[in-house]
Amino acid sequence: MKIQQKNQDPIIVGIEEVAEPLCLAEGFELVHVERLSDQGGMLVRVYLDKPSGITIDDCVHMARQLGDLIDVHLEDIESYRLEVSSPGSKRPLKKAADFERFKGRKVKIETFEPIEDRQKFTGILNGIQDGCVEVVVNKKTIAFQFEQISKSRLA
Repeated sequence: MKIQQKNQDPIIVGIEEVAEPLCLAEGFELVHVERLSDQGGMLVRVYLDKPSGITIDDCVHMARQLGDLIDVHLEDIESYRLEVSSPGSKRPLKKAADFERFKGRKVKIETFEPIEDRQKFTGILNGIQDGCVEVVVNKKTIAFQFEQISKSRLA
């Protein structure tokens, strides 16, 4: 299971579809793809991880390969600048495995719609129970369905 963004950007979807097989073949995990406006056009930022951590050489190697694949497979993409990076300490959580892997860590979750009159939550990740992400916020466990989550990351 994976958090799906409402009205997801087709460019991000296309890049994820190109990047995922490359990452699997090279032993990396595709963590997150984002598209931002940049002075010279568009900035595409791709976050990768691997068990031993990401090095600068890994980023350069993957940026070259991924850039070539994007140019070949996404013909309609406008001018862009590609950055490949480690997810860092505020790593986005998108897949069910992320919520299990980082169980016990402090997280921030934002929802599309208010839950108990709020949309931003910070607490300790309890993992996944009955298909819901559980977070302990102020000593109270709150369960989030994947469809309710707009953003989630380590805090």
